[in-house]
Amino acid sequence: MSASETEKATPERRGPDYWLKLLFVRLGVLPFLLVIAVVVFTLLSDNFLTGRNLMNVVRQSVYLTIVSLGQMFALLTGGFDLSVGTILALTSVVGAMVMASVYGAMPEMAGLAIAIGALAGILAGTTIGAVNGIGVAVFNVSPFIMTLGIASVGFGIALYLTGGVPVYGMPIEFGDTFGFGTWFGIPSPIYVAVLFIVLVYFIVNWTRFGRYLYAVGGNIKAARLSGISTRFTLFTTYVICGFLAAVSGMLLTARLDTGEANIGASMPLESIAACVIAGVSLRGGVGRVENVVLGALFIGLVQNGMNLARIESYLQTVVLGGLLILAVVADQIRLRYIANMRD
Repeated sequence: MSASETEKATPERRGPDYWLKLLFVRLGVLPFLLVIAVVVFTLLSDNFLTGRNLMNVVRQSVYLTIVSLGQMFALLTGGFDLSVGTILALTSVVGAMVMASVYGAMPEMAGLAIAIGALAGILAGTTIGAVNGIGVAVFNVSPFIMTLGIASVGFGIALYLTGGVPVYGMPIEFGDTFGFGTWFGIPSPIYVAVLFIVLVYFIVNWTRFGRYLYAVGGNIKAARLSGISTRFTLFTTYVICGFLAAVSGMLLTARLDTGEANIGASMPLESIAACVIAGVSLRGGVGRVENVVLGALFIGLVQNGMNLARIESYLQTVVLGGLLILAVVADQIRLRYIANMRD
């Protein structure tokens, strides 16, 4: 190797632009967006970086984080789930109605009413995920068409069950424990989110099923030829996605203290944005759990900052859509950098 080549290859000789590109290739656009968001919102509001507000951001991000973990499963296999918002709504409605009915019949058994209602709501949401899984895995329906159609069906069922009226009558202990409760000064929903983050991390990184997800998303034909049951993998993926969205729906119901048929409308956009910003590829086969958690926290951070800056909700939707487009463009640029580095 010549002296000039050695000098060129020496890390100390490389400029800051090289290290920025390397950081971008390995971590994606998220670290840069986080820095920009923190600086901008700190300048716009003195309350943004306070401990109380940051804890509030984490608590508000719990629901999106859990849904985004499920969305990551679908994206890893090369699909996505547009019905997660409907799953939240149907879970909320069914869970609240069953819980209120049981509590009305047996007001002295609030714990039993909470358990039965939560189980019914989560079962309803998971059933939606199972239907998505059957359509995608067994009948080879496009994830876009399948989940979009189910989103419309589920939303109609939720409205039919409630008539568009919120469901009341749940035990006060449900909201006090899972909506507003704190353990050692930390809101209880955060503990639930941490539990599922650890569980999903283990599934994705330490189980055979986790490896199958990446294999199916990377090349479904090669995965099938390798002996992987792609139908079972796809079906299980959408069941897990539905289950996690249902858990988030019950937690959100506890926070609202009512069953709502119109919650979760923005959840498909936000969950996909959180994943894509975190580096989960829309082509499948690429993504990390810890980055998705950070992406969901980033979305919550941006929403909180815009609320403190008194930015209208309509403009917030514009910002989220712009962030999603930016993340997709950045992902394409990142893939080109990786291809160039391999060449």
